[in-house]
Amino acid sequence: MGTTGRADRRRVRDTYRQVIRLTGPLLPCVSFLGRLPTATIEFGSVLLVTRTSGSLAAAGLTGGALALGQVACAPLVGRLADRHGQRTVVLAFSLANALAVASLVAGALAGLPTPVLALLGAAAGATVPLVGPLARTRLVALARRAGAPEATVGVALSFESTLDELSFVLGPALVGTAAVLAHPAYAMGGAALLVAICGSGFALHPTARLVTPERGERTVARGRAVRKAPLPRCAPALLAALALQGAVFGACQAGITALTTRLGQEDQAGLVYAAMGVMSAVAGFGMAAVPERFGPRVRWRLATGACCALSLPLLGTTGLAGLYVVVTVLGVTYAPHLITVFGLLERAVAPARLAEAMGAATSAVVGGQALAVAVTGRLADSYGPVAAFAAGSTAAALAFVLALTTRPTTHREPRENAPYARVPDQQPR
Repeated sequence: MGTTGRADRRRVRDTYRQVIRLTGPLLPCVSFLGRLPTATIEFGSVLLVTRTSGSLAAAGLTGGALALGQVACAPLVGRLADRHGQRTVVLAFSLANALAVASLVAGALAGLPTPVLALLGAAAGATVPLVGPLARTRLVALARRAGAPEATVGVALSFESTLDELSFVLGPALVGTAAVLAHPAYAMGGAALLVAICGSGFALHPTARLVTPERGERTVARGRAVRKAPLPRCAPALLAALALQGAVFGACQAGITALTTRLGQEDQAGLVYAAMGVMSAVAGFGMAAVPERFGPRVRWRLATGACCALSLPLLGTTGLAGLYVVVTVLGVTYAPHLITVFGLLERAVAPARLAEAMGAATSAVVGGQALAVAVTGRLADSYGPVAAFAAGSTAAALAFVLALTTRPTTHREPRENAPYARVPDQQPR
């Protein structure tokens, strides 16, 4: 058993080394820092407007407008990247996002009216450059161009999803720290600077050319493919699964906040949520060790079933120590579910619409989370944290039903050199 365990750990390390060799050490660092502002600005906007206006309603409206802007425009950003390449699109949106976030900070500090702050928040959300989803697309393209085996492609997806998880743990933590030590405007200003520098660095990295359409007639043909290639029938179910996962996030966030407030430990809410995110990231890195005989459909069902089952103890949790334990264990299910569904969606869509699909997937997660926070926050205010946790368990149960009833498909078009990850239902032994 010990020998087998060492062999598995060695295999995981070797596979991750292969992934890093594909990109070099610079690209993961730049892409991680480039996606960190996205995880910072929504929570940061709420803290910023709360501090400057003293109004939770104004803060909620601004944060909600920011989330709505991102949900509405993320698929458009992906589609533009499909048609015109990542370099131009990411560079333009990184600079626009930096300007929009800086404008929101200036507007909040100047005490502008709430409707104006909401518009500035919407602009900040609409201009998010989607570094995370596009980094996933680019890394898979690198793996395919290098002729990497399926195991390496799967680990590439795990690696990128784990970087997303880490960014969404670290971002709010940085905002919270800045709010306690100084002012949330510093965190928001740092986010604007970071997206301008690292977002642009991601756009200008030499690997961007691998996902840039060729010029001339082939560019025209690709543009037609983007317009004509339909999304597969399974895509709505996969996007719904991601929205439900986002709803679980949002419900847990509302329930954690309500319970820690009831216990007089409001400052613990961010730490509890961070513990869940860290465990999710650890599970994401560990996905490389999953035996190849477990295909993606099996992993999807296992992840959603485990999420549903492990969320149920939250309904009976009344103390801080128990909350830490239950939430941390629940975090084990998040990254495996996201990684698996991203892989299923990625292999189902036409290559010409890959970035658009990744953008839509991001919108689904963000939209589900934002809606759940708004709804379950009210439930928690009226009926206590158990109501929010019950809503989260319900969303997890619906995700499990989707996993049981949906049959993902594979795009049939030959694409030997396409920048996508094919994840077969049954991996070869």
